[in-house]
Amino acid sequence: MAVSLLAHEVSDLCLGKPALRSLALTTTIAEALFALKNSDDNFLSVWNCDHAAKTNNDYKGNCEEEGCDVCECKCVGKVSMVDVVCYLCKDENLLFPSDALKAPVSVLLPEIPGMVVHVEPTSSLLEAIDLILQGAKNLVVPIKTRYSTRRKQHQKLSITSPTIHNGREFCWLTQEDIIRFFLGSIGLFAPLPALSIDTLGIISTEFLTIDYHSPAISELEAISRSLADETSVAVIDSDGILIGELSPFTLACCDDSVAAAITTLSSGDLMAYIDCGGPPEDLVKVVMARLKERGLEAMLQEFTNSSCYSTTSSCQSQSSSSDEESASSTPVSTLHRSGKYSRSMSYSARMVRRAEAIVCHPKSSLVAVMIQAIAHRVNYVWVIEDDCSLVGIVRFYDMLKVFRESLEDMA
Repeated sequence: MAVSLLAHEVSDLCLGKPALRSLALTTTIAEALFALKNSDDNFLSVWNCDHAAKTNNDYKGNCEEEGCDVCECKCVGKVSMVDVVCYLCKDENLLFPSDALKAPVSVLLPEIPGMVVHVEPTSSLLEAIDLILQGAKNLVVPIKTRYSTRRKQHQKLSITSPTIHNGREFCWLTQEDIIRFFLGSIGLFAPLPALSIDTLGIISTEFLTIDYHSPAISELEAISRSLADETSVAVIDSDGILIGELSPFTLACCDDSVAAAITTLSSGDLMAYIDCGGPPEDLVKVVMARLKERGLEAMLQEFTNSSCYSTTSSCQSQSSSSDEESASSTPVSTLHRSGKYSRSMSYSARMVRRAEAIVCHPKSSLVAVMIQAIAHRVNYVWVIEDDCSLVGIVRFYDMLKVFRESLEDMA
């Protein structure tokens, strides 16, 4: 049974995936911010390219023109709106946010080695899983393409463009891609999928929390860490009851002016601030008043000029599958927050995540939790008891370890 799965290469999981949009390592944060606001992607890849040999008329690769560019390019990380927001919220950047945006985008990249790893399309599925279990969050896989003069000219007009090297573009391969692939062949793993997550021992008790009444800025490091870990920060009350979450995915869909809200609001108010349809008018006034009290005039000016807090923004669900799944999941927050409010004219085409923390029970089956996470486009599901007390978190990472062991047993 395992033979059919182990025969697959990484390229099989990349069919139909879009090419990465890229930023140069020397791009300024201001330029990256502009690109994020005008992109349909929540993350943009960052590349370091060696252009020592810019042209080579003798090159015989896949380029369709003579003297095509030849350089060694490597993806060194990815950035999102959350990276920019957390950077702006640092003490040294609060007074002069416009100056902070002049720094290169490289300062946003986490100093954690091995988070982004290049792999060949012929790499095996097991090799990909092993790299993820060793700490890789994204695998960069080359995909074949035809490199045309017209496309090259179009790229020069944009800050972001697909990174092309020797006639190849690249795509991400993520934990979600592999879990989704396993779900398509879940019958091969029977009876594993029917076992509870408690029985499998994959409920992790190591997770990030913040008190509902605590200042959001006090857990800025936790937000940054959850972004790197591809999880979230649970918002709980004094009794350990899960109220909601501060999700990097949700924050990634916001404008950079949400940095002002993080700086001035409590965690509970911040959840309401990023509600679908835009933040409540009273919270907008609170943010402006507190920025003025603290003498953060530059941030106040940026916040005032931003359209981020417009209450005319619309909210839509992520997808039909998300809506269907949300009906069967257990929402634990009465705050119906949105995954996004408008960042650009392409808002209607964006994917939106519903606001409620996605939860399950310790006795939920593995396959049920897999479906739940995939439907909501998250890498984790919170685990709660009947009284909504938070007991742990189940991550795709933990699921992959179980599937990896199962494949070894079947081989």
